[in-house]
Amino acid sequence: MNHHPEPVVITEQGAVRGLRQDDGTAVFLNIPYAAPPRGAGRFAPPRPHAPWDGVRDATAPGPNAPQSARALGGIDMAPYFGTGWSRGEDYLTVSVWTPAAARNHLPVMVFVHGGGFVAGSTRAAMYDGSAFARDGVVLVTLNYRLGIAGFLDLPGAPANRGLLDVIGALRWVRENIAGFGGDPDNVTLFGQSAGATIVGGVLATPGAAGLFRRAIVQSGSGLGAFTTAQAARVASAAAEALGVTPHVDAFAGISDDRLVDAASRLAGIDLRTATHHDPLSGLSPFSLVLDTQPAEAVATGHGFGDDLLIGTNTEEGLLYLVPTGEYATSTAKDVFDTAARSHPNPAQLVETYRATRPEASYGELRSAIMGDALFGAGTRALADAYAARPASATFAYEFAWRSHALDGELGATHAMELPFVFGLTHLPQLLGPTALLGPDRPPTDLAVRVHEAWIRFATTGDPGWDRYDTERRATMRIDAEWTRVDDPRSRERQAWSRASGR
Repeated sequence: MNHHPEPVVITEQGAVRGLRQDDGTAVFLNIPYAAPPRGAGRFAPPRPHAPWDGVRDATAPGPNAPQSARALGGIDMAPYFGTGWSRGEDYLTVSVWTPAAARNHLPVMVFVHGGGFVAGSTRAAMYDGSAFARDGVVLVTLNYRLGIAGFLDLPGAPANRGLLDVIGALRWVRENIAGFGGDPDNVTLFGQSAGATIVGGVLATPGAAGLFRRAIVQSGSGLGAFTTAQAARVASAAAEALGVTPHVDAFAGISDDRLVDAASRLAGIDLRTATHHDPLSGLSPFSLVLDTQPAEAVATGHGFGDDLLIGTNTEEGLLYLVPTGEYATSTAKDVFDTAARSHPNPAQLVETYRATRPEASYGELRSAIMGDALFGAGTRALADAYAARPASATFAYEFAWRSHALDGELGATHAMELPFVFGLTHLPQLLGPTALLGPDRPPTDLAVRVHEAWIRFATTGDPGWDRYDTERRATMRIDAEWTRVDDPRSRERQAWSRASGR
């Protein structure tokens, strides 16, 4: 094979030339799966990309979705978010990593990045798929529309355009992945954070039926969607910021720069209504827009895909409090306010968390409540809904390995599992006192084991531990040691499921 240094694959739109890596695997970067979203097209469903003549170069990263640079206080999140906006219109693209030998019918994994629906891209260091390719998986990452173009709910435009992009990328995979050695009938869709919430949305979308077989939801939420009434508030605030009417026709002529700038000024809108709390606790003005939450849609029989692997990290909320200095200064009022943003009975909720954590500081309580408001409650609801389906197998995990970053306070927070899943815990930019994994190198065998469990699930539908059901709720707690725990957060789970609208 060495006399073919540059692999070429023929796709439906034309030929692409990738890059042979030192380990023999191949990578193809920046392959379009949809037409460039220009002008009014930014607010339309994704359309097929025009074919090209000759061989398209797929050896260098391309543009990504318009976005503003994102930072989180004292922690370096560049490996996660990437380095901001790389300009260019042809950004609805996939990158594909594939094993060395000419093999066929390999499992395919398609990853949807996080970033609060406003940031992130395939260019981020965290999403290098080389370890998957080395281990016999065809790994696909994708860019999707973000912010106003991707998720602002505008009259005259289809909702959830970023989610429609993900479904468009899955269609591209269905049509083209065999050429890269993948099995189009064994596709696992997985995502983290906003990406995982999108995966939950795809699970409940009839148009995605048949495009994937399994799903992995890492720190997402099956209860993370805004109602149309909540989304209308964001749309009118965006229109006001831009000095136009909230209709697609008025937005079609506005430049990407102005849309990005307006999106960054939408923080802090109060989305609480008489009937609904803000599912994102004010962290992002963008989410999926659905009047039925994905977990509720699945519970009433609208679930697609056979198997689900789903979980959260033990201390999700710390990422939003420790790097900004808010963790150390949290007060009883902060704890109550955090509960009030997302629960109809905040005093009772705080009491539950205090009872299960009698020694906890205000920062710890606030973080625990925030983590469940954002991810835990919606993860448990989606797991329960899926587990109740007779034809599906559901598996749950809790990632508990603690980083010693930021003087040991970052802990098992949001995004901590990603370097383990991608087999990248050795990356220099992830190690250090202000880097995600902290100053001490994590145990190598832990990364190997997590990565293998994800691949095993994608290959066979079983990650290697007991199924989750609505009786026992068996959950694998992943740390230096792996421990099966039954219903690990039963009191918190009950406190959230009693809440209205759940």
